[in-house]
Amino acid sequence: MGPSPTTLSKLKLGKLRVVRRRLLQRYEHQPYVSCLAGLYGCQWRRYQRTRATPGDCCCSKLECVSFALLIMTFCLTLVFLYFWSEAQNDYNDFDWFNFGNLGFWFPWSVVLLVIAAAFFSYVTLLLLLAVCLLSEGQKLYLHWGHKIGILVTLAFSIVATAVLSDLWSKEWTTLLLSFQVTAPYLHVGGVLLMTLLSWPIALHFFRINKKVGRTLIMGLYLAVLCALYLVPLGMYSPCLKKEGALGPAPALIGHRGAPMLAPENTLMSFEKAVEAGGEGLETDVTISYDGVPFLMHDHTLRRTTNVQKVFPNRTDAPAAMFTWGELETLNAGDWFLYRDPFGTAWSMGAEDRAQAQNQSVCTLRDFLELAAQRGKQVIFDLYRPPRGHPYRDTWITRTLEVIQNESSIHSHQVLWLPPDLRSLVQKMDPDLQQTSGSWSPVEELQQNHIVQLNLHYSSMSTEMISEYAAANISTNLYVISQPWLYSLAWCSGAQSVTTNSPQLLYKLTRPLFLMTPDEYNLMWVLTDVVSFILILFIFIFHWWRERGLAFYSGSKPTLEHGTYSKFRTEMSDVWSISSVNILGEPAGSPLATEPNLATVSEH
Repeated sequence: MGPSPTTLSKLKLGKLRVVRRRLLQRYEHQPYVSCLAGLYGCQWRRYQRTRATPGDCCCSKLECVSFALLIMTFCLTLVFLYFWSEAQNDYNDFDWFNFGNLGFWFPWSVVLLVIAAAFFSYVTLLLLLAVCLLSEGQKLYLHWGHKIGILVTLAFSIVATAVLSDLWSKEWTTLLLSFQVTAPYLHVGGVLLMTLLSWPIALHFFRINKKVGRTLIMGLYLAVLCALYLVPLGMYSPCLKKEGALGPAPALIGHRGAPMLAPENTLMSFEKAVEAGGEGLETDVTISYDGVPFLMHDHTLRRTTNVQKVFPNRTDAPAAMFTWGELETLNAGDWFLYRDPFGTAWSMGAEDRAQAQNQSVCTLRDFLELAAQRGKQVIFDLYRPPRGHPYRDTWITRTLEVIQNESSIHSHQVLWLPPDLRSLVQKMDPDLQQTSGSWSPVEELQQNHIVQLNLHYSSMSTEMISEYAAANISTNLYVISQPWLYSLAWCSGAQSVTTNSPQLLYKLTRPLFLMTPDEYNLMWVLTDVVSFILILFIFIFHWWRERGLAFYSGSKPTLEHGTYSKFRTEMSDVWSISSVNILGEPAGSPLATEPNLATVSEH
């Protein structure tokens, strides 16, 4: 005969009380807490750990300072890591800048990124350990070795940020530009982090007895949370566009060719750029001592030729002071293989490697012929020769002679960038497409017959690009090699970009971060609402739990070695009911036995 309805009701009630009791109890996970304490404070023995008394501070004043320093170090290291990660577009410039100052090649940019990532991972782990210990009610004791490590990490972040800000301040503009495409996703990440932090925040908020401490914790948390919730109101991104509002992809202009695939400013590099989808070619022109315009970006030959081996006494001499006969003896490609500036030489086949090793200095005439044969536009900087050079005063007319008389390229294929003697150049060859390298009012540009702007990508402005486009003045941005930056230029309406990586950008079929305003609003509102509901639930749960703990211990929490004592009150009645099973077996029989409820223990 089965149990009566009254017995079943008591059994269900008893099980509900067991569930409630389990929710109200605090468990100490000995291996877990031991591991946390060992990693954070090198306190591997159990008796070395001290549990914080409810209502008391989580640690001593020294440990509070250490914890605050840890949080500050985490924030500064995160800022620097994000800053340097977004600066990848200009790593090559950074490394060559150091080459010019130090005299030898080394990928300093990547090393700096690895160090920053390692330091950030270290302080993030320490901060995670601290939060977990606080969630377990443990007092914080940071080992002195970790304290030194935090100071070293903090010093690195401050010094690196200060030095880069002094030498490379324009990269902060890159950081601000990155927010235009990453801000919606950073917002989601920030809200997720604050939602996870609500668990330890709520735990300590309801355990702290001092009103000042409670107000400080809750006030700071709510201020940050509300700021994150409302940040999207001030966000702007050109990649938030309605359907059909996106213009065509910017044309790709190979920066000194395709310098990731072949030695820069060589015929091989320009051929690779054309093969990779480049619609234009960019280079730098100087004039040899005997009047031959040739391609060279630097003022010396040290970086991209073997001049140190062939002319050891003229390593630092201006490139323009060499005759063309001397320049022809130099190798302009072997350096690319052993320095590997972009880390891409490993992907080259045997045939490409052999071709790269045999590249020579390229003349302007050969460069123009290649562009003419492939139907590509060209743009170049023109360097005036140094004092004492035979062509110092005729460098522009000499360059025009090559364009008009020594090559088959059409003048309209040339974007004429040099600002010197622009009016004279227009008279000599009115078909050249006059290009300016600086912002100017539309009226002034039109008076100077400017049809295109060539600007650094940090000058990117959707409004200005649109204003110039309305006046039939196109905008080219340089040097853009990262997909996120190209996506931003695309959304901003740029007509073309100069790039080191045409082979990568050519594959993009749409901007990476493109979304409609409706999609963005849905993501924003949904993230905030879900986060608010979860945080509200967590705070209600901890309020109910702490209130229940006080109730079941007679409204006065009994402490044993700094923790709540075992809760055994009323458990005999629960187990008495639970011991009667559905088959009516008496208590103590094998079928009626139940495992003991885990209780808080300091064993």
